[in-house]
Parts: sequence; C-alpha cells; structure tokens
Amino acid sequence: MPQTNFLHSHAALQTRAQGIKAVLFDWDGVFNDGWKGLDGGSPFSEVGSMGVNMLRFGLWLRNGVNPPAAVLTGQVNPLAEKFVQRERFHAIYMGYINKPDAFAEFLRTNSLKPGEVAFFYDDAIDLPVARQCGLRILIGRRGGERFEEHVVQRGDADIVTACSGGENGLREATEAVISLLGNFADVFDHRAAYSETYQRYLRERNATVPVVRNGSRA
Repeated sequence: MPQTNFLHSHAALQTRAQGIKAVLFDWDGVFNDGWKGLDGGSPFSEVGSMGVNMLRFGLWLRNGVNPPAAVLTGQVNPLAEKFVQRERFHAIYMGYINKPDAFAEFLRTNSLKPGEVAFFYDDAIDLPVARQCGLRILIGRRGGERFEEHVVQRGDADIVTACSGGENGLREATEAVISLLGNFADVFDHRAAYSETYQRYLRERNATVPVVRNGSRA
C-alpha cells in the first residue's frame, strides 16, 4: 500500500507541526474527489470530518486554546458552508480566485503569522497560500502526478498523501499531522472515552460563531 510521503526529516516536521496554531483547508479535492453537483455543491466524508476534528482537538491539547480553523475555496459551495457551520469553524472564505486576499484576512482576524498555519490543499490555485504557510499538506491523486512532482521540486509541500480526497486522503493527512504533534494516542483515547477533557474542548469549539465571507470570485 502506498505510504504518506514526508518530505523532510521527522524531527524537522515535528518542529514545524508543533509551531502550528491554526488550520486552513481548501475544499474541492481535499474534502472530496472534486466532482460537483448542478447546484455547485460538493460533499465531504465523515471519515475526513472526524480527522479534522481530532486535529483541532490535538492542537487544543497542545496549545490550550481552540485553534482558528477555516475553509478557503475559489467556489461558492453551500455544502462547504453547511459543514463549516456544523463543525463550528471560525470562518469560510468562498469565491476567492485570488486566495491570498482571504488568507491575509484570516491572519489579520486571528492575529496569526503565516508560519503558524497548517494548510491542506490540492491544486495550482492554492500555491500562493501554501508558499506562505508553516506546514503544507498536499492531497495527492492519480492523474496529478506531474503537478505533484512540480510542487515537490519547488518546495511547496512538506507532506503529500498517498490517497486522494475521494479516498479519505484528508483523514490520512490529519492523522499524519496529529502524529507529528506527539499526542496521537491521547487525542483518540480522549475522544473514544468522551472524557471530560474532550467535552471541555467541544464546548469551547461549539461556542465559535462561523463567519461567512464571499469574494464573489472577483
């Protein structure tokens, strides 16, 4: 079975991961395989959703605060917005063809430095943001091997998944980052037990009121 491709030493990636305070996700090709419905929507997997929640919990355990989380997509996607509302992300930025505009707002709103953000992405439109982030996770896919080679050669990714978005590559990616945080067992054991620690995190997470920003693809 193909394995996750870690592009730096374990120690170097640990250092990057342990400096992360926020998470940012592209949508199409990350939460799904990229296919769209007639209404412009594209779905997500509960497997990936759990991975994202566990990553946010892992960062909460490490840093002691609810990590800012957002979706940044070039499309206006009602299903992505519903997911953000359900999972109590801090924001969704939709319709942004020039993604650095939204990224700058995300940093400013949350008092973040670019190096404190982990970015999960899959395609060319995401590269201007990926190049700024502290941890860059490319969701791989068959049919995109030349793009993957280009990204790796340019140094625009730190981790590349073996699975695509439609094959639960997001879960693979989030588990890889949790492992680098060094608290993988604690994260999943607390969730399995529905411990008071996990419930405290969940209360803090669920108190977040998501912000919806629409760039209208301008």
